[in-house]
Order: sequence, then C-alpha cells, then structure tokens
Amino acid sequence: MSEGRWELLPHGADIGVRGIGESKEVAFEQAAVALTAVITDPLSVVAKEAITVACTAADDELLLVEWLNALICEMATSQMLFSRFEVIISGQTLQGKAWGETIDHDRHDLAVEVKGATCTELLVRQMDSGLWHAQCVVDV
Repeated sequence: MSEGRWELLPHGADIGVRGIGESKEVAFEQAAVALTAVITDPLSVVAKEAITVACTAADDELLLVEWLNALICEMATSQMLFSRFEVIISGQTLQGKAWGETIDHDRHDLAVEVKGATCTELLVRQMDSGLWHAQCVVDV
C-alpha cells in the first residue's frame, strides 16, 4: 500500500469519507481506511486475514461507491473490520484486497454501523496539486 491519507468530512446526520493519494488506487485505498475510521480506530484493527474484492462500474465515481459498498457488505456478513487495503484499477474494473480481523468487542470501540456508500458529494479526481481525491458520503 502506497503512502496517502484519509479524512472524515462532516455531513449532517451522515459522514463523508475522503481518500487522498499520489494515484487513484491509493486514494481508493485511503477512502477505505476512512470508512473503517467511521466505525472504529483503524490502528486497533490487526491486518491478519485477507479477503478479495472485485467490482466494475461505468465510471470512476461509481467504482468508488461499488468498492466501498463491497467492503461494507463484507464487514457485515463476515463480522470483520479491515485496516489495510490494496487496489488495482484497470479501466473500470477494480481488483482489491482488504486485510483485517473478526470484530473483537473488547478491543474495537465500535462507534456506528455504516449502511452504505452513497452518491452524495461523490468525487474521484486528480487535483491541481497532482494528488488524487476519492470521496463520498456514507449512510450511518
């Protein structure tokens, strides 16, 4: 995983997530870290078990929503949290990996449940600085 950063954005009753990186892939990875940060401290999640995610969409913005929603679905069905991500994008297809662990209520201070990524404030773009931003609001 390359260097990047993530941010949480205030948005009424919901929460915005933003990934920032030197490539579109890193921005997607960091948006996923931000998604975890909505739920719990990503530093409390041990990256010991990997899952794979594949998705396609008509454009980069919808690909971000598909990626985050695939992770949300995996978290809900597997009762897992993720802290490390790897993304490869080719055209409008994303191949990703997420590393994490089963939720441990003694170690993971769970804040809210994320219901889904939305198209609100959806943006995937290379900024004038050269850094990529990947963001959207998640429904909590």
